[in-house]
Amino acid sequence: MTATRPCVLVTRALPQDIESRMRDMFDVRLNADDIPMAAGEIVAAASGADVIVPTVTDRFDAELIARLPETVRLLANFGVGVNHIDLAAATARGIVVTNTPDVLTDDTADIALSLMLAVPRRLVEGDRLVRSGAWQGWSPTFMVGRRLTGRRLGIIGMGRIGQAVARRALGFGMRVQYHNRQRLAVEVEHALDATWQEDLDVMLAETDVLSINCPYTPETRHLLDERRLNLLPRDAIVINTARGEIIDEAALARCLADGRLAGAGLDVYEREPAVEPALLALDNVVFAPHLGSATSESRSAMGEKVIANITGFLVRNDPPDCVDPQ
Repeated sequence: MTATRPCVLVTRALPQDIESRMRDMFDVRLNADDIPMAAGEIVAAASGADVIVPTVTDRFDAELIARLPETVRLLANFGVGVNHIDLAAATARGIVVTNTPDVLTDDTADIALSLMLAVPRRLVEGDRLVRSGAWQGWSPTFMVGRRLTGRRLGIIGMGRIGQAVARRALGFGMRVQYHNRQRLAVEVEHALDATWQEDLDVMLAETDVLSINCPYTPETRHLLDERRLNLLPRDAIVINTARGEIIDEAALARCLADGRLAGAGLDVYEREPAVEPALLALDNVVFAPHLGSATSESRSAMGEKVIANITGFLVRNDPPDCVDPQ
């Protein structure tokens, strides 16, 4: 590390208050244009840097990590998910990786519930109709959707966000079940009125609304493939606020187009920012542009987490949110 102020490279524009605090604390290199940086640009900009602050739009694969200057010792990720970083390669280079957990739980759960409401009540479809000027007025049979009350919610991944989704769903009178690597404590299940389903296939067959809230790992890539999507009832809807790669988007599009599923609400995408063209052609899909943590409260709190991780690493070699490479 440098003898003067630590040098920190930030790959994307962050909230102004966070950038101001970083300027006061570090020799910071900011991305004023907020244009995603190519690998070569990151390597060049990181010359002499102690810390890089990447985001989900940066792919730190083994090749890029091998090219980073020797001075880089910390990747202080702005975000919870770190599937865009090759953790094994970082560890081999002696680079520590941190993230920003706990601060975006409620906002991501809110997006999940927003999509759960928007899809079956056809809100976006209705908005387009009104804006077009083609709406002819109310009718008893016009744009009839489905209510949430009484419907069976299946949650894949019952961590902080999954539990927050379950709490919100209770307010709509939904019946909650979940699939998780480990069963929750009995008292937590009781508080959420949630039932554990050890077998994912069994849960899917008994689910009206599916909410994906698990991390993306090699094991969860295309966890929802065509076979599993076909296990859902024909009037089911799929909500994804986790990572796009967990669903086979082409298979999802086929199921929706063929009437094997009723609808989907997506905030994340398999090849983000690109979206499967077959999905874009469907009226029964509601799209959001990765808005899960997009509140001023969350983004500032994420920035404070990044700063805490940088200072914890530099001062004590003990950042509070170190990611386990395993």
